[in-house]
Amino acid sequence: MKRVILFMTLALVVSGANAQDTSRQDRFNQYGRLVSRSPLDVENRNGILVFESKDQGYRLWFDIRVQVDGQLFSNKTMNPIGNGVSIRRARFAAKTNLTRNWYGEIDLDFSNGVLELNDAYIQYDFLNGLATRVGNFKERFSMSQTSSSRYLNFLERAMAVTAFAPSRHVGWETSFSGHHFLAAGGVFFQEVEDAEMRTFVEDNNKDYGRDEGVSFTGKLAIQPFKANKEYGGHLAYAASYRQPKTSVEAAEYGGIRYSTRSLSSINRKKYLDTDIIPNVNHTTLGNLEAAAYYKGFGFQSEYITSKVVRNNSLPTLNYHGFYAQAACLLFGGRQFYNFTEAEFSQPYRGKKWGDVELAFRYDNIDMNDKNINGGSAEAYTAGVNVYAAKNVRFQINYSYVNHDRYASGKKKLFVGHNLSGALTKDPTQVADANGKAGEDYGMLGVRFEINF
Repeated sequence: MKRVILFMTLALVVSGANAQDTSRQDRFNQYGRLVSRSPLDVENRNGILVFESKDQGYRLWFDIRVQVDGQLFSNKTMNPIGNGVSIRRARFAAKTNLTRNWYGEIDLDFSNGVLELNDAYIQYDFLNGLATRVGNFKERFSMSQTSSSRYLNFLERAMAVTAFAPSRHVGWETSFSGHHFLAAGGVFFQEVEDAEMRTFVEDNNKDYGRDEGVSFTGKLAIQPFKANKEYGGHLAYAASYRQPKTSVEAAEYGGIRYSTRSLSSINRKKYLDTDIIPNVNHTTLGNLEAAAYYKGFGFQSEYITSKVVRNNSLPTLNYHGFYAQAACLLFGGRQFYNFTEAEFSQPYRGKKWGDVELAFRYDNIDMNDKNINGGSAEAYTAGVNVYAAKNVRFQINYSYVNHDRYASGKKKLFVGHNLSGALTKDPTQVADANGKAGEDYGMLGVRFEINF
């Protein structure tokens, strides 16, 4: 019996020694290089899977988003609109802090089977409010445009935002978040959204030797109530100088086109469309923002202008648009304003089961000037947002859109009746009175969303 006990004791000692040796074994990467090692904690943080080192110097997490949309449209229209459903967004992103200073992310969209590159950049944070980043990301111009689609109060952004506000471009930006302000500025180049745009850039370079075009965008947001969690907001102004880009087909180079779908990703008709405006030297954009919140109530508004300066003594074009919106949580929830980004983020729910939010928006856009008429429109949108457990949300929107006679989708859509009573696509032939011409319709939309 003593021999058995001695043997078992020796076995345990040897086993422990081997375990220690194993824990001390070196590790190599796939290229044969010796690498350092550290254990990670794994946590569920509000439904997001996070891997983090004990000293919090390293962090890796995933950002996955699915939005399923459906829309019904008025059936009394000059141009029939098909009802439908779609995967509005199917996003997969990986984000990391390699150290407390170095941050990087890549974000892909697979919605409806089409692959697109969204964010792909590296950032250095000086840990004193100053940060700089380079790669593909959204320019800081419009708070609605830069806000994540996870936190939008409505299914779609306002028409002026989708038509005029720049989105993601390759560039380099530096920002500083001070005690009562946010300032950001950067230089930007072409879009790299998908393979088609990349092909355009390469063809313009290879066949014509064209520069990619450069843009300069800056923003200043004043935040007077930063220390208060119950109320606050900002007043901001952004500006952008933009040269024509090579991320367009070679025949379209040197021009610019403003177009947008009217609050729908399912209705594929672009009523508002200037077509290609040729001989463009540069464009300048301006944006005035106001945002405020008090407990569960939130308000934001933007006024965007675009000045298109053309070559060969052609007249300058001026377009503009604006929106104003408000939202209110009904069951004790609180709006959350992100001071570092100067935009609204995920609200705090008032009840354990979630919260309900009512929202209303009016938006207006005018792309008519000096006989280059892309159309104008106004829209009223009412919405109900139901915030369920964690990161699940249901949205219902009803919108009524009123287009003018020039919103003809490059003269491909009916905009009224001529003198003989027949439908016409030519705005100059419309005999309907002002306010009667142009396509007007209502639409009911729903969204089911989960983020994890």
